[in-house]
Amino acid sequence: MTTATATAAKPVLLNAQPQLFVADIRASCDFFVDKLGFAVVFIYGEPPFYAQVKRDGAFLNLRHADAPPIDPGLRDREDFLAASLTVDDVDALYLEFQKSGVPFRQTLRKEPWGATTFIVKDPDGNLLLFA
Repeated sequence: MTTATATAAKPVLLNAQPQLFVADIRASCDFFVDKLGFAVVFIYGEPPFYAQVKRDGAFLNLRHADAPPIDPGLRDREDFLAASLTVDDVDALYLEFQKSGVPFRQTLRKEPWGATTFIVKDPDGNLLLFA
């Protein structure tokens, strides 16, 4: 083993971009913009089948699907999360979303492990955890 190999830094993961499956790209973009304060980065295809929205450093990719890839009943029973987003002031974001009329799956609460979280349900049933 050479010295260069022994001291080489590991590659750093810079961000993640979860993909959410949605029935209507434009309606989903409208929800993320109007209710959650995201901006549309791009919408692709005619009719649209892929898009990306962002807010600050958080990016979400939206992919058209004719049917939900996960059984909606199972998703709701098990609280399957589509994405977890970390925020610097979860209380303030919760209040912002509350004023926007966002549908909450779980209201603001302190978790046993110390995090404060809430969960938003998008129009397609995707569960987004904010902590």
